Amino acid sequence: MMARMLFSSARCAGLVGAVAVLATVSGCSSMQRKHEAQKIPQYGVIDPNQPRELHKSPFPPYVIEPPDELEIAIRPPLPDGTPSTFVVQPDGFVDLGFAGDVFVAGVTLADAEERIATHLTEQKKATDADTKAHYEVSVRLANNQSKFFYVLGMVGNQGRFKCTGSETVLDAVLQAGLRSNSLPEKIYVSRPHPAGGPDVILKVDWFGIRDRGDTLTNYQLIPGDRVIVPGTKPPGVLGSLLGG
Repeated sequence: MMARMLFSSARCAGLVGAVAVLATVSGCSSMQRKHEAQKIPQYGVIDPNQPRELHKSPFPPYVIEPPDELEIAIRPPLPDGTPSTFVVQPDGFVDLGFAGDVFVAGVTLADAEERIATHLTEQKKATDADTKAHYEVSVRLANNQSKFFYVLGMVGNQGRFKCTGSETVLDAVLQAGLRSNSLPEKIYVSRPHPAGGPDVILKVDWFGIRDRGDTLTNYQLIPGDRVIVPGTKPPGVLGSLLGG
């Protein structure tokens, strides 16, 4: 009986000791994370003139790039039964089959319509100088495959995401997902600019966006934007078990 009581007491003491050690480790891990976070600078400035949630701006006319998918309708239709959907090739051309190739990269949809119509008319005249053929062409974007924004840093799914014109910082972060060691309070947006131009770095008030519905820094994203999510070192195995 006495031996059983001594064993029970020893086991309780061991459990209490283990809990104390785990609590100490957890506290140290939390303090270390805070110390690391303080060393990471906050980049960017808040720009109230940038398009943002509730104050979005329409994009300029879409510029075609490889490998966009285009829906092209031609009237009168071509005799070889040319398909209606075309992928812009890496060299910037669309292949119209027997009607030849037309360069469309770097131009708007309206400009592509004019280029294709001119190409078809000139091709017809080359085979029949007396022809009065006139082609009407409609070019629509079937699938945007060239416009993306990027989420980088300490996120669950780092990578590129399709930019359709309505996405904001909040959309980007939710798509990529935060991790336990992410520092969302230090998120910033790095906007692309021409070589030699000034940097455009936009500060993000994540807690204002998430907790207060403040739209000031929930910027509308444009193609090429980099949403950067800083973070501390990943927690070790014990830290992960403790939720650190």
